[in-house]
Amino acid sequence: LYQSLGIVFIVLVALWTLFLVVLPYLYMVVECFHPQLPPSKRGGPEDVLTLEQYESFFVQPVGGGLNVTHIGAFIFSIVASIAVTALNFAICYPLAFYMAQSSGAQKLRLLMLALVVPYWVNEILRAFSLRLLLASRGLINQMLMGLGFTDEPIDFLGNNVGLYVGLSYAYLLIMIFPLYNAIESLDKNQIEAARDLGAPWWRIHKDVVIPYAKPGIASGCTMVFMLSAGSLAAPQFLGGPQTLWFTSVIYNFFFQN
Repeated sequence: LYQSLGIVFIVLVALWTLFLVVLPYLYMVVECFHPQLPPSKRGGPEDVLTLEQYESFFVQPVGGGLNVTHIGAFIFSIVASIAVTALNFAICYPLAFYMAQSSGAQKLRLLMLALVVPYWVNEILRAFSLRLLLASRGLINQMLMGLGFTDEPIDFLGNNVGLYVGLSYAYLLIMIFPLYNAIESLDKNQIEAARDLGAPWWRIHKDVVIPYAKPGIASGCTMVFMLSAGSLAAPQFLGGPQTLWFTSVIYNFFFQN
């Protein structure tokens, strides 16, 4: 019975991967080598393999100049995703270390619950809520002005503060769980031995914890970077008026052309 259930589960996962991951990506690969044509001309003599789509990324369709908009959006998306990954690591590493090495079982359960429960809410709703909090007349600006820290609202959204906060918050769990899994298996005696030998706290993390947790760090950073670079909801809701995320360019190409 268990063997039959295992086979059924494997088949279902394989079908899910095939129809929702492999085939859509293959379609995208094939589609990128075809020109942009109306449905009536698809499959006709004009529907030939071409590199026109890739050329349009570097060269403007009108005028033939360098396509600064698309290239700038791509570079900004990559640089911002690297910054979000670094920020996420800086936030999650201390928390993951505390959860793995310092907290008791009861505290660990409460921390896990506190981390997971907010993600029961849809990502778009979370991004919209952050937009309301960070708006010029939002709760954070009202508190800052009420406490006398500033005389006028701070443009969090226009300065892309909301974008970095939203992306970091959206993928917090993606970073913290690989770090926790890696650090949790570290023998506490190694840390105690380093302390007994007089190593300061930063040296313990530099020479003991971080080298041991490299697989978790690599996994978390890779996933956060990829998800941030491919995000659509947070840049759309929390980006400034001059911010153009590369996924927005792709979205506009598919649904507004």
